[in-house]
Amino acid sequence: MGDHLVWRRTRVLGRPAHYGVAGAGLPVLFLHGWGLGQHTYKAALKRLVHLGCQVYAPALPGFGGSPDLPDVTLDAYAEWAAAFVEAVDIDEPVFLVGHSFGGAVAIQLAHDHEDLVRYLVLINSIGGSAWSSSGSTVRSMAQRPLWDWGIHFPRDIFPVRQMTRVLPVILEDALSNVVRNPRAMWRVANLARRADLTDELEELKRRKLPVVVLWGDQDHIIPRASFDALCAAIGSEGEVVSGNHSWLLADPDAFGEVMTNSVAVAKLARETEERAAAGNRPARRGRAKKGA
Repeated sequence: MGDHLVWRRTRVLGRPAHYGVAGAGLPVLFLHGWGLGQHTYKAALKRLVHLGCQVYAPALPGFGGSPDLPDVTLDAYAEWAAAFVEAVDIDEPVFLVGHSFGGAVAIQLAHDHEDLVRYLVLINSIGGSAWSSSGSTVRSMAQRPLWDWGIHFPRDIFPVRQMTRVLPVILEDALSNVVRNPRAMWRVANLARRADLTDELEELKRRKLPVVVLWGDQDHIIPRASFDALCAAIGSEGEVVSGNHSWLLADPDAFGEVMTNSVAVAKLARETEERAAAGNRPARRGRAKKGA
């Protein structure tokens, strides 16, 4: 399999699902952001393939042609993601990557199905509890009005300096999602706005799951206060990169560079587990000699 995503269909929880897959090696499950889909991230995901990964990029329910969930909750999205892993026959824990809303789904999946996740990377992820802070006053993400999201969304998704590079890849999924299922766009937007995964993150910290938190320093959709709250809950300093909410789309090479170390650590952990499992297998007995 080459480095270009191959588009396939499967069935998840009895309903059709669309996904892309490419590469070979460490299994990566990539969960996309709100309003987007599996096609948008083609260039960025190619960098993971070049790092020795087999990348699975599903269209989450309500987007990219995958039907809505009956209940639009993070628990339900996590159950769907777990069922997707089973449907495509991934037979070991995944290297899980989530961007924006996909980060919230990734957190919930890692929390609810710890046996499915080896390593978690959150990119400009929803899930931090804070929207803004001033001194001792902290306002939660649930208090953020929709109009404030609306002011920042176009600037962060469609940066003027990178318009010619970012706009075509985003529109490939975003326009079709708006036309195909505007109801899902609205329902998931409200779910994302209210998401507070502090308890789940603290549980992942207790379990000592390896977690990397990345954030673009010009992101106003996920503000600094939310990033800091997420890092505090997981017990990680996080890593600040140059860019806005869609930095991995604008600069896939930078994304590949940032991910190199995390992929190397996850592959080493995988190899260590495989050696340990091989060492615990009973030795094969040779045939008894005739006349013995």
